[in-house]
Amino acid sequence: MSVPTEATPLIPQMRRLLYAAAFLVFLAGLVLFVFPLRTAEFFAWTVTPPMTAVFLGAAYWASAGLEVAGARSAGWESAKLAVWPVFIFTTLTLGVTLLHLDRFHLSPENALLAQIATWAWLAIYAIVPVAMLAVSLLQLRRRRAAATSVTAGRPALPPALRLLMLGIAGVLLVYGVALLAVPLPAATWWPWQLSELTARAVGAWLVGLGWSAAQGQFRSDLRTVRPVALTSVVFVILQAIALLRYGGTLTWPSAQAIGFVTVLLAIGVAGAWALALSRSPVARPGIA
Repeated sequence: MSVPTEATPLIPQMRRLLYAAAFLVFLAGLVLFVFPLRTAEFFAWTVTPPMTAVFLGAAYWASAGLEVAGARSAGWESAKLAVWPVFIFTTLTLGVTLLHLDRFHLSPENALLAQIATWAWLAIYAIVPVAMLAVSLLQLRRRRAAATSVTAGRPALPPALRLLMLGIAGVLLVYGVALLAVPLPAATWWPWQLSELTARAVGAWLVGLGWSAAQGQFRSDLRTVRPVALTSVVFVILQAIALLRYGGTLTWPSAQAIGFVTVLLAIGVAGAWALALSRSPVARPGIA
């Protein structure tokens, strides 16, 4: 099996933007995952219960790894697996923020750090989607200017793994859209209580993660799947830690809790499987 090469180098602007985005989501994850009981003091909005905070924090930290991997990619074919989920997530989160602006720590009555975090949040989510779109257009112009392109081939992942990833993507996308569109009715299927704001915040993450899973299963080069696979494994490990800390928040042994754990296990299996394949000899350059 021949391995395609990256045809379009990643432009410096995209590399810098992905590194910057990774740093910002790492900071958000730090507050949410490490200090879930102090979001009223340190975060842009008060996140309750703590399980919601650590769930979101785990998602932020896992995505930081995806963005770093994208920034370190040699070419656009690999990096775009990080770019499009980030653009979709930040755009959706900007909409959620504007819809629930009254819940954010803009009042002088809030703690000073919380006010600073809020203004930083607003600036980040107003700037990053626009910057991501603008830099992506520059990147696509570079691709069109190049005389070559990556030769399309059949998806490299085995059919069973592709089917698993497609199922995961479908569940995450459908349920994520439901949480965004009708947050309170959809939240009744979540294993712990969510408000309108937290339901939509979770929904934005599910859509971003679902999009990542959907586009990853079409890759014709195993090496380009590695960042998504590693991110999936890290996400599941962090969520397992979150469950060890605040798993009592879930309604056990409800269908919602069982479904939540089942989806996490499916993501972990798919991520570990794809990661193992991406590190196999057949995925290395020059192997035919």
